[in-house]
Amino acid sequence: MQATYPISEIKQIIDATGEIVEDSQISLLVTDSRRINHPGATLFFALSGRRDGHEFISEAYTYGVRNFVVTRKPDIIATDVNFLLVNDVLTALQKLAAHHRRQFSFDVIGITGSNGKTIVKEWLYQLMCPEHNIVRNPKSYNSQIGVPLSVWQMGEGNDLGIFEAGISSIGEMPRLQAIIQPTIGILTHMGTAHDEGFESPRQKLEEKLRLFDDCRQIIYQYDLLIDFPEHMRGRECFTWSRKFNIANLYVFSETTISGRYYMRAIYKGEEIECLVPYRDEASVENAITCWATMLALGYSPDVCDDRIERLTPVSMRLELKHGINDCSIIDDSYNSDIQSLEIALNFLKQQNQHNKKTLILSDIYQSGLQEEELYKRVSQLVSNAQVDRFIGVGKALGQYRSFFGESQLHFYADTAALLNDLSRLHLQEETILIKGARSFEFEKISRALVQKAHETVLEINLNTLLNNLNFYKAKLDPGVKIMVMVKAFSYGSGTFEVANILQYNKVDYLAVAYTDEGIALRETGITLPIMVLNPEPLAYDKLVANKLQPAIYSFSLLDEFVKFAQEEEILNYPVHIKIDTGMHRVGFEEYDIETLCDLLEVNPYIHVESVYSHMVASDAEQHDLFTLHQINTFEKIYKAIEEALGYTVIKHISNTSGITRWPNAQYDMVRLGIGLYGVDAAVPRESTALQPIATLKTTVSQVKKVLANETISYMRSGSLNADGKIATVRIGYADGYLRAFGNGVGKMLINGTLVPTVGNITMDMCMLDVSNVEVKEGDEVIVFNEHQRIEELAAQIGTIPYEILTNISQRVKRVYFYE
Repeated sequence: MQATYPISEIKQIIDATGEIVEDSQISLLVTDSRRINHPGATLFFALSGRRDGHEFISEAYTYGVRNFVVTRKPDIIATDVNFLLVNDVLTALQKLAAHHRRQFSFDVIGITGSNGKTIVKEWLYQLMCPEHNIVRNPKSYNSQIGVPLSVWQMGEGNDLGIFEAGISSIGEMPRLQAIIQPTIGILTHMGTAHDEGFESPRQKLEEKLRLFDDCRQIIYQYDLLIDFPEHMRGRECFTWSRKFNIANLYVFSETTISGRYYMRAIYKGEEIECLVPYRDEASVENAITCWATMLALGYSPDVCDDRIERLTPVSMRLELKHGINDCSIIDDSYNSDIQSLEIALNFLKQQNQHNKKTLILSDIYQSGLQEEELYKRVSQLVSNAQVDRFIGVGKALGQYRSFFGESQLHFYADTAALLNDLSRLHLQEETILIKGARSFEFEKISRALVQKAHETVLEINLNTLLNNLNFYKAKLDPGVKIMVMVKAFSYGSGTFEVANILQYNKVDYLAVAYTDEGIALRETGITLPIMVLNPEPLAYDKLVANKLQPAIYSFSLLDEFVKFAQEEEILNYPVHIKIDTGMHRVGFEEYDIETLCDLLEVNPYIHVESVYSHMVASDAEQHDLFTLHQINTFEKIYKAIEEALGYTVIKHISNTSGITRWPNAQYDMVRLGIGLYGVDAAVPRESTALQPIATLKTTVSQVKKVLANETISYMRSGSLNADGKIATVRIGYADGYLRAFGNGVGKMLINGTLVPTVGNITMDMCMLDVSNVEVKEGDEVIVFNEHQRIEELAAQIGTIPYEILTNISQRVKRVYFYE
């Protein structure tokens, strides 16, 4: 099914120049040098965005890639490389994908909207795959880059395409329309996502509708386009509505039956019904969209009802959890296909905390490939991911076990057989990816391997973390390095999990507070340069043994380190010199600099890697004159140090808010701290560019009826003014929810409603007034998330977001999500 084009033909398609050295056969398009699996068949597109792809050509070359699309020929000495020169690499990628799309005449469904695109796409795949061999976007690859990479997967074996298109600004949709060229269009829910990229919601909707310019049929909610008749004129439209009986599918009755959503509707003058296995509003609306689409495409109402009733959840994210026996568990136990397997294996490759990597995989269904070809591909992906131990579950994997080489191999007929044998596998100190089709019930394996913990959980979204990192990278001048602070357990978010993804995404430096934090990172496979902000002389031996770099902020620290280096016969060891320009915490003062320069000038034992200082109030406009004073002082001091040293050092003074507000103070490097985690006082709260990465949640353990004026909690500190209810939830000051939040000061979200605390916070639990909320035992409770933000909690008790984050106890389980 894989497309194959000679590189000479691709050159013509994308209007490139450049000499063809060897006419390679290309079947894979790659934009990320870390995701090269079959280099000989790969064409690397050197995209220029937040990172310049041209800088990674040599890396791709070492992996075996010999074909590149570039805007300039790089300084690489090689005679066996094809460089295709174009004016714009992204345009070339899109042009190639559009050409490939034109080779196929089968129907292609194009989906757009603000919300629900990926769910609708994946559910339509579930609903229609019995009749069709469907090609679709992997996960949510719906961007200007993701769409062409997805469309490239179209092959002769397919007979239906389903592609989603996401946009964030005006002018983007025509480019995606030219690539997808849909024959059938679906418009999903329209919300506020990406509103900031458009002048108005109307402009955003009009831009999205451009995906349907050449569609013969459009499926949408009638209510959405009442004011846009001109866009629908001359089109075959299939509409649905819960309000207007003029729609093709008019849903007139809705109720809940045994936890499922039952709907009755009028279609072609007849009453039909549909049972949806979910009750939340978003899922119901997405299910109606799928119902309408199936009817529009000719499916009978009975088939629609039968299949929609059996819809399964769409897993959009991988979960990284702490496992038993010091293992790390990547839980992707609800779906298994060749595309998502490749994504999950790439995430497995990012993990460095254990030397051993294990994959537990089930048989793969509905791939569109012959079994032998499918499992050959699977084995290649497993081999490229350098999996040390492979555990296969299912008859098909057992049948093709010979494809899986020399790694540790274990095969089981079903999940029960694996669970019975689990203890004999001795899974210990390894990273384990669990990847299974839903029918195999791999969630049982996850439960067996994940470390047990109480139900208070800190969820950390690694995609949001990367978006925040890129938000700050985009503000940097070319060549400016970035150091990320991962001290204090990465502000409570977990150390190696955060450091792994930062290393994978090529930040320049990490910084920790103490030597033991740096050692922990080294032990989990982090090789980036690490600065230790508070080095202890007694730990200099361990610091050097682990190639950590000390910050030197006093003459005593300098003397101690030089003495240590002399004794150990160490020369030119990298150190960082801290200057105090006004913080008055630690650092060399301005009057120390002459003496410091004398010591540095004649010192063969150290090499000054950087000179840095710290802004006191970079986010506060009222202190801007003082910040300018700090910058001017810093400039004077680092110039004196460089003159004494006789060489150039890295200079850095900007912290998180400094990056945002002081672009003239970037120098050679900036230090990103709490901004990575979604908090920056210099970024307007209404901005969606920076988002909190963490959600702290717990559950209701009990609901009690309480009479007015009955006392609640220790010291009889709380009560209700009228008869009502309280919910006891599983979080207390031992988890980091401080006593200061008690007696109505703190508030939490239950079922979308903000409710106050009642009485004193206890060690393991606290009570909430839920008199006006429908609540039952086991309901989810949000302490903070993107709506109930950390800044609001900090304001409630008169502190700062740093303290809220870093106070979260280690007994609170961390779960990491990667979409």
